[in-house]
Amino acid sequence: MNKITILIHCKDRPNIIASVTNFIAKEGGNIVYIDQHVDREQNIFFMRLESEFASESFSTNAFKGVFKSELADTFEMKWRIYSSEKKPKMALFISKYDHCLYDLLGRYNSGELNLEIPFIISNHLDLKTIADNFKIPFHHIPVTKATKAEAEEQQLKLLEAHNIDFIVLARYMQIVSGKLINKYPNKIINIHHSFLPAFVGAKPYHSAYKRGVKIIGATSHYVTEELDAGPIIEQDVTRVTHAHAISDLISKGRDLEKIVLANAVKLHADRKVMVFNNKTVVFS
Repeated sequence: MNKITILIHCKDRPNIIASVTNFIAKEGGNIVYIDQHVDREQNIFFMRLESEFASESFSTNAFKGVFKSELADTFEMKWRIYSSEKKPKMALFISKYDHCLYDLLGRYNSGELNLEIPFIISNHLDLKTIADNFKIPFHHIPVTKATKAEAEEQQLKLLEAHNIDFIVLARYMQIVSGKLINKYPNKIINIHHSFLPAFVGAKPYHSAYKRGVKIIGATSHYVTEELDAGPIIEQDVTRVTHAHAISDLISKGRDLEKIVLANAVKLHADRKVMVFNNKTVVFS
C-alpha cells in the first residue's frame, strides 16, 4: 500500500476541496485523512490530506507531475507531496544541557518519532556519552567567535552529505547564522522558555522568580534571522506559586521544554505544520 501526504495552500475560491478529492478518486486513491482551514483575513485556503493507493504501479513522482498539471496549476497552489516510505532525516544540535536530548532520543528509540537521526552535532564534548549510549554518531565541532564561520561550513558539509531534511536545536547555545537559516528555511526548530522577551539573559528563571510570576512556559518555533521571533509550532504553560523556589521553576521549565520540543518535532516530522507569513497552521 502506497501512502502519501499532500499539503496545499492557495487563494481561497469555490470548488477546491471537491476538485482535490475527485482528482484523488480518479487516480485510484482512498482518502484516509483530510482537514482544511481558511484564513479569512488573508483569504488563504490550507489543506492537509492523506491518501492510500493500492496499485503496485503507483509512483509518487508520476503522481506529482499529474497533480501539478491537472490541478495545482489551475488553482495556483503552493503544494508539497510526501511519500510515507521516506522518513525525514533530522540532525540534532546540542551543547551542554541534556534534558531535551535524553527525551528526544528516548522517544526516538521507542519508535514514537517517525524520523531518522543520522548524527548529533555539538560544540562541546560533555554529552558525547549519551550519543554513544544510543549508538548515534557524534560530531564535535567547537565554536568560537573566531571559528564560527569555519564551524558552520563543517556543519553544512555534514548536513548535505547525509541529506538532512530538518534540524533541531535541542538547547544548542549558539546563534545560527543566516547562511544556515537560508539553507533550511522553516526547517530549523528551536526551544526556549516563554519568558522571552520579558526576562532575557542567562538566568531568566531567577528574574521571573523575583517578579513573582504565576505561570511559566516553553515555546518551540522555527528559526529566523530575527532572534526567537520565528513561526511558533507549539507552546505550553504550567502554574507556579509563591511557594515554589527558583529550583522548582527551573525543574518545571525543563519538563515543559522537553514536552513542547518533542511535540513540535513530531508535528513537523508528521507533515502537520504549514507556514505562511510567519504564522503556522498546525493540523491535528
